[in-house]
Amino acid sequence: MINRLIENIKKTNAPIVAGLDPMMKFVPEYIKQEAFAQHGETLEGAAEAVWQYNKGIVDAICDLVPAVKPQAAMYEQFGVPGMAVFKRTVDYCKEKGLVVIGDIKRGDIGSTSEAYAVGHLGRVTVGSRSYSAFDEDFVTVNPYLGSDGVKPFMKVCEQEKKGIFVLVKTSNPSSGELQDRMVDGKPLYELVGELVAQWSAECMPGSGGYSYVGAVVGATYPEQGKLLRQVMPRSFILVPGYGAQGGKGADLVHFFNEDGLGAIINSSRGIIAAYQQEQYAHFGERGYADAARAAVLAMREDISRALAH
Repeated sequence: MINRLIENIKKTNAPIVAGLDPMMKFVPEYIKQEAFAQHGETLEGAAEAVWQYNKGIVDAICDLVPAVKPQAAMYEQFGVPGMAVFKRTVDYCKEKGLVVIGDIKRGDIGSTSEAYAVGHLGRVTVGSRSYSAFDEDFVTVNPYLGSDGVKPFMKVCEQEKKGIFVLVKTSNPSSGELQDRMVDGKPLYELVGELVAQWSAECMPGSGGYSYVGAVVGATYPEQGKLLRQVMPRSFILVPGYGAQGGKGADLVHFFNEDGLGAIINSSRGIIAAYQQEQYAHFGERGYADAARAAVLAMREDISRALAH
């Protein structure tokens, strides 16, 4: 699947992943009203609104981006109907040819991580049959329980030819409270990066190149990204924090390798809620999907311009 991601990036000339992180405040009023008219102001109504909102965005940008990243929590908040829409969104995006990164940030003791890995990337056995439950192509993984929490995901990745992105240096302001702590003369994020490099070497596709094991490093920390790019040469880096969190194209150059690959940049609300931004306000609520498309085009240009220099 890492090779499929690379193929999609080359085809679109856009190392961009659109974060499908729907919050009700982002969903246009007319979509909510239509959903509530069918299902009432219920969890089912909210889930239907999210589905219609997602579908409009995906239809508008699927030819421009190689991948999408639905954030599970934004669906879990609506309970079982929300998770049904999470699955529906995953399936729809795959039908459109997009690589799907499930932003689940799971990681637990071995048996629990194995269940997470099977549920999101692998196949669960039911009697004499097996089923793919959520069936994302990649998921995000929290490594802070150590290799016990990561190795089950790696095993499923090798079986299913899928992938993971391991949290190394996250984009949020308080990440340094733990991740920047010095341990044996190095910041903790660097030590985690070294572990990711080891795991990457153990989980390579037969054709070489990049590993099934990637990393998450925030755009808001470009200097750390420069260091970690060197520490993890075989790992694709998922870079959150572009746009709404302050990251911009000029911050991203060092996340890429000399081959122009090695990183994919995430923007969530900067794309899906673009119509609420001043520069895209002229699209209006009913043009929210067109505003998302315009935001992707602007982001692609910003990144291309930065890499060209």
